Amino acid sequence: MSRFAPEPPYSHGTSARIGVLLINLGTPDAPTPEAVRTYLREFLSDPRVVQIPRILWWLILHLFVLTTRPKASAQRYAQVWMSEGSPLKVHTERQANLLRGHLGERGPQLPLVVDYAMRYGNPSIPDRLRAMKAQHCNRILLVPLYPQYSAATTATALDVAFGCLQGARNQPAIRTIRNFHDSPGYITSLAHSVREHWAREQRRGTLLMSFHGMPRATLDQGDTYHCECHKTGRLLAEALGLMPEQYRVTFQSRFGRAEWLQPYTADVLAELGKQKTARVDVICPGFVADCLETLEEIAIEGKAIFLSAGGREFHYIPCLNERNDWIHALAGIVAANLSGWTDTATHETLEKSRLRALSMGAKG
Repeated sequence: MSRFAPEPPYSHGTSARIGVLLINLGTPDAPTPEAVRTYLREFLSDPRVVQIPRILWWLILHLFVLTTRPKASAQRYAQVWMSEGSPLKVHTERQANLLRGHLGERGPQLPLVVDYAMRYGNPSIPDRLRAMKAQHCNRILLVPLYPQYSAATTATALDVAFGCLQGARNQPAIRTIRNFHDSPGYITSLAHSVREHWAREQRRGTLLMSFHGMPRATLDQGDTYHCECHKTGRLLAEALGLMPEQYRVTFQSRFGRAEWLQPYTADVLAELGKQKTARVDVICPGFVADCLETLEEIAIEGKAIFLSAGGREFHYIPCLNERNDWIHALAGIVAANLSGWTDTATHETLEKSRLRALSMGAKG
């Protein structure tokens, strides 16, 4: 029995297409303990995410985490769940649809297939890659939607994609986007979102830039995530004309007892609250789509921490989501990485190729 998956049917003279696959972290299928347990099992079984001895972690995961955490996490998801589904999935799907339109405007004749997938949960990366192959994509650009590179996010998404292709006899050409933490379009979109927020509120407060946390050990072992977060923060502050005392870069979502990247967002919010800070504005530049970590952990929990500590006014600035300037910037990032792939064969050339193949005995 072949170790390779069957190839989709092929007809000579068929125009090859280019796949653009947006990849995000993932989400449960529903805000229920059962769905959350399934999601957490996959997520927390990833050795890129939890880097402690496998046997020890297996015991902790199955005897403690998966028996106690799903119910509480499901309640948190329920607070932010949208009518169409999980916020992360809804926004990522919308971004893929809008990107398809923007790329179509740049090159109406380009044979593009634009789709999205999740590293954990549905739709899965292997399913979307197989669908792209079935649509005759022989070149695929993988676009992890993580502005700052990390082994626990970008690398694990690419691991799954490459692992899927190991089972393909006819592999497509693959390109990847490593990061876009300092992309001018991305920084400009962030700056515009902050300025628009300040304009609506008619004043500004201390700007807190909260990034997803990672264990401190990842930095010591050579992960570039911490440095790229700080570069994003610096570039955004420069774009907004902020002085160092007007903004803070922090890290959220600690898990376990080990030291994580500091300062911790929750601690800084409590500190600002105790200082009776009049107003704090929080943005999460490590996420391009709102999700549990932004809508619940920051906009709900973070607000409660700040106000209960004595702070006066808390505002969460939404992620870029479907902002037109962000989709335009994303289209520019994708287009730059498609360079050299966008030459298309004419109908006449394809027909000549088909007839030549038939004359040599091809069946279709």
